[in-house]
Amino acid sequence: MNPDYPTNEPEESSLEVGELYIRYKAYAFSIAYRMLGSVVEAEDVVQDCFTGLQGKSAEIIRNPKSYIAKLVVNRSLNFLNSARNQREHYVGEWLPEPIGEMGILPEESFEQKEMISYAYLVLLERLTPVERAVFVLREAFQYEYREIADWLGKTESNCRQIFSRARRNLPDQLPDKEQTQVDRAAKEKLLARFTTAFLNYDVTAMLDLLSEQPVFTADGGGRVHTVMKSMMVHKGVMALLTSRRVLTRLREREWVPTVINGELHVALMKEGKLSEVLCLQPDSSGERIEAVYLVVNPDKLTRVSTIAN
Repeated sequence: MNPDYPTNEPEESSLEVGELYIRYKAYAFSIAYRMLGSVVEAEDVVQDCFTGLQGKSAEIIRNPKSYIAKLVVNRSLNFLNSARNQREHYVGEWLPEPIGEMGILPEESFEQKEMISYAYLVLLERLTPVERAVFVLREAFQYEYREIADWLGKTESNCRQIFSRARRNLPDQLPDKEQTQVDRAAKEKLLARFTTAFLNYDVTAMLDLLSEQPVFTADGGGRVHTVMKSMMVHKGVMALLTSRRVLTRLREREWVPTVINGELHVALMKEGKLSEVLCLQPDSSGERIEAVYLVVNPDKLTRVSTIAN
């Protein structure tokens, strides 16, 4: 049949978008979530990507998985660039949106799951949108520089430089790919020790648990009153944790150990409802706490509440 002449026969090469959605939705979300640090925004990007596949030909899209990843990354970049002004005017500190145990994608590799930890997402906020795209695609999903360069409209050499720059901007706090179950047990033990010390108002124990330069960051998003700026020195973090305002608020809660972003953290419950999420980041020794992240903004707790309850 001459391909130049029209035919009334159905086009066998047209994409079945519904099938692609079922097969690759989780994969697309895993990229978008790392890019954006927001479940809601990631879901919007994924939905937009699959809507954009309507009417595309399978002959043009020979590798659907790769093509979908490209769409997700570029739409995420567009979103980050357009949302930059919004985040700059965010009330207080902006923290990533935590996700509960059921939100962690079961088909991801061990290394990929390590790279969705809460501390990892916080660190990614240090990168520019393009640095974040290159770093996530290379480090978490092992895409070749050639492919990344094609997606982003850059040279392969440029992408290598961007990756190196991103690496330099992320200190040696990234999750270790060789992390063992022993390390996880140590983290859980540290969490238990902190919980006990805080609830018992054991100041000496809390002092021993904090690293030399701990950081305390809270995100209320203007919805809930909380600390507006990160506290970044040992004395200041300790004073904050032992202040009447923080102590009264958090000690009134029920502390429920909950898997958040693949690791055990704490869901704080008030009258049976989730009110805050507390995430701890250990230092490299695993013996002390390097960062405390408190998510209070109720808009960012919707993907954890069903897990904690």
